[in-house]
Order: sequence, then C-alpha cells, then structure tokens
Amino acid sequence: MRKVTIFGSTGSIGENTVDLIARAPEHYDVVVLTGGRNVARLAEQAISLNAELAVTAFDDCYDDLKAALSGTGIEVAAGVAALADAADRKADWFMSAIVGAAGLVPGLRALRHGTILALANKESLVTAGPYLMAEARKYGATILPVDSEHSAVFQALVGEDMKAVERIIITASGGAFRDWPLQALETATLAEASAHPNWDMGQRITIDSASMFNKAMELIETKEFFGVDADKIEAVVHPESLIHALVGFNDGALMAHLGPPDMRHAIGYALHWPDRGHVPVARLDLAQIGSLNFRPADEDRYPALRIARDVMQTGGLSGAAFNASKEAALDAFIAGKIGFQDMARLVDKVLNRLQQRNGLSCDILTLDKVLATDHLARKTTQDMMQDATVR
Repeated sequence: MRKVTIFGSTGSIGENTVDLIARAPEHYDVVVLTGGRNVARLAEQAISLNAELAVTAFDDCYDDLKAALSGTGIEVAAGVAALADAADRKADWFMSAIVGAAGLVPGLRALRHGTILALANKESLVTAGPYLMAEARKYGATILPVDSEHSAVFQALVGEDMKAVERIIITASGGAFRDWPLQALETATLAEASAHPNWDMGQRITIDSASMFNKAMELIETKEFFGVDADKIEAVVHPESLIHALVGFNDGALMAHLGPPDMRHAIGYALHWPDRGHVPVARLDLAQIGSLNFRPADEDRYPALRIARDVMQTGGLSGAAFNASKEAALDAFIAGKIGFQDMARLVDKVLNRLQQRNGLSCDILTLDKVLATDHLARKTTQDMMQDATVR
C-alpha cells in the first residue's frame, strides 16, 4: 500500500488526483490533504479518503475545518507554517499541486524523505529549478513531472540518451484568444480570458493559457528539469491539444506523445510509475480525429514567450522575479486594475528594472535568495502599477 500526500487537493489537479485514488482505495493510505478556503470540500475529501491530517492554508479557516471534521479522528491544522510542516510526515508519494510560489517550500520539505515528488507546481522549477533539482539529488528523491507537456517529454525519453536529443517541442492550445485579431486583445475581458476551449482548469491557469504565460513557464521548466539548452526548446500552437510534446533526435526522428486533454493522464502516469496502470481517460480514435494542426507561437501575440527566453538567458534569480511579477500582474488583471495585454508589459518592465537596479544573475541559488527576490518582485510590480505608463 502506497502512503500518499496531496498538497492542493481541492484544486483541479488535486481533484483529479483524489478521483484516481478514490477509484482504488485499497492501494493507497492517505496521509495529508491540504487546501485553501474551500474547507467543506477539503473535509469531504479527508473523510472519504480517511486521511490522517487535513490542513487549510488560511488561519481564519481553522474553526470551520475543525467543525467539519469533528468526531472523525482526523487531525486539523491551519496556516502557512502548518502547510510546510505537513510535508514532514512520511509518505511514499507527494503530489505538489498548490498553485503559485506557495508550493515551493512544501515541495522542498517533501524531498527530504527521499521518495517521490509528483510535481504539478510549475513555480517550483521556474523560481528555483537548480536548487530544487540539487535537493532531490541530495536526498535521493525522484521528481516526476505532472504538467501534461513535461510528462509527455519524460515518457518520450524513456530508454533514450539525452545526448541524442536535438530539440524538445512543447505544444500549446493557444488559449481562449488564439483566433482573435491581435488588436482585439487590448479589450479582452476577464470572463473571456477565463474560458478555455479544450481544458477544464482553474481560473488562474486558464488566464495564463490565454496569455501564454503558462507556456512561458513551461519553457523555463523544460530547461530546468531536463537540463537542455534554451535554444533546443520550442513551442508550437496545436489547437486540438492531443499531442502534448515531441522530442527530436539527432537521426531526424520525432517522438510524439498523444493523449486526450485530461490531466488524469499525466497524474496517473506519475501515480503508477514506474509501472503503467489503468487510467479512466478517453481513448483516441485517430480516424475520427482525422487531422492534427499546428501553427507558429507568435511572440507578438504572446510576448510572454519572449520574456521567458530572456529569463532563461539571464538565469539566476530571474525566474523567481518573473513568476512573482506574473502572479501579481495576474492578480491585478483579475481585480480589474489592468488590461489583459498590460500583464506582459508590466512583467517585462519589472524584470528590466530589477535587472538594472539589483541584478538577477546568481551563481548559487538558495531558498532565502529566492524568497527575497519573490518579495521584491511583488513589491516592485505593485509600485509600478501606480505608474500610468504601464502601456
């Protein structure tokens, strides 16, 4: 029986993980579930999976969670510190599905067990990739990618020699605005950006898909996880979202990974690894699909991709600054303070200012440096939003 912990169990990745575990409860012993303000759902999950501990990230939600789990024998905790401490409980398999930089510390703490970290938290690799990978090596832990694109690359590389890899191509749906005239993006609304044509995801990741900030993050993730040069990493728009990634080799071959747009595919691979287990996703009917389409990922339409390439070139603390500024800009867009296209403009300006004033290059990353840069970038983003020249 595998002992599992799910960080972010009430989000879309977490819910899909819970779904897979609930289908075969005899194979899993759930140690910890964590969530945010949806304490009713967190309690429901904890009861159904018989978890040892349920943790909400918010101190003011403690009483509600405690009441919901009264009489069950399930332990309850709340707060950011409790979230990190929950990672100290021994488990064989940890799902890191907390959205944002908040997922970094629990994931790092989980690595100390030397077991498996299933990584759905993009921000961990973007903000602290070299540090995270070094910690995994230090403790003998295995990190399995759960982003559909990186899971696809990981699977395509099984049995292959990285020295033979010439290119890695990650695909993008193009998001909600892939067919919009470029000038129309200036007036795109929150509701329009929150509707994804293919995937069923949370609001923040759906907006990141529309702006391609999610793909920008994935370019950086690819570099950090697979240790390839930035010039070997490509992005292409693939509207059907059936090919998740391709790996090109020095003999001209391209290895493609196909699957339905269902996150349980990548989650299930990580959950059953090193074996392949049954996953209840749709089976593709290629004759019915008929054709697959591709188009360039235009950096005029998606400036986040160009910013990501700058980040990969700079390295050091630029990933931490990029992610923090992106999160703050997304918050501002959701709050109606800036427009859709202003997000990329704002992030670009913040990175330029931090590079000029502080310098973002850094030979050796530490957690303290990453967290300090995260704080500085968020503050700088807030300060610059007061400047009427975001455009």
